[in-house]
Amino acid sequence: SSVKISSFNIIVLYSYIFLVFLGKKSGSVDVFTQISKVNRGIRVPTYQGDILRPKGRSAMNCTECLWPKSTDGTVIVPYNFSSNYSKSWHHSSNIFIHLTCVRFVPRANETDFLSIVSDNGCASFLGKVGGDQTVQLDSYGCIYRGIIQHELNHALGFYHEQSRSDRDDYVTIHTENIIPGYEGNFNKADSNNLGLEYDYSSVMHYSGDAFSKNGNLTIVPKPDPTVPIGQRDGLSILDVSKINRLYQCGKSPMIRTSLLLF
Repeated sequence: SSVKISSFNIIVLYSYIFLVFLGKKSGSVDVFTQISKVNRGIRVPTYQGDILRPKGRSAMNCTECLWPKSTDGTVIVPYNFSSNYSKSWHHSSNIFIHLTCVRFVPRANETDFLSIVSDNGCASFLGKVGGDQTVQLDSYGCIYRGIIQHELNHALGFYHEQSRSDRDDYVTIHTENIIPGYEGNFNKADSNNLGLEYDYSSVMHYSGDAFSKNGNLTIVPKPDPTVPIGQRDGLSILDVSKINRLYQCGKSPMIRTSLLLF
């Protein structure tokens, strides 16, 4: 159905298109394929390929897992670096600043913060776990806009898109093509979907051949199997909307993803 586009939404659309072209893209492969490639053989145990600890939900239903909101309505997420990511980091985090109320800021003396480290692949805890919270961004394979935004979205409290409780209405999981022992990576969550539609274009969505043992597809969209899934550009419009709704930002860029001409 058509959506009436307000002046605010037009501004959001153009801001999004401008910001999405900033920063380094993950080459010719999608975000999750690159993450899986980098994480192959790492010794740190992960869930669903890049989640350091399965905690909460896909946008989680627990306020203690969310980063707190300041009196001015912003959500401050302190961070520090173990390496110099500067340019790639700032290009990747700017979209949160411009289109949501989330602010990733250099740590002063905060107790709870993200510690961005360059080892052991691309991975993040889910939501705020407290204290020195690791986000792994290997400088040799993870410093791309889409991957940085993917891991930051985990840290804000989001699971992978195909883990949604309603995912069976939108995709078919072909378990016969999944690597034995990796079936758990396709488990559904009892998720809070925030009243927003399923997003094939989400930066949090697996690629179609994720964890495939034979090169065949493990995830097929329905009813139209040709709908693209797995992208390399970064947060989608609906990803932004979900952040705003989860953190009650008061911003709602509800523009249909079909309007994005890139």
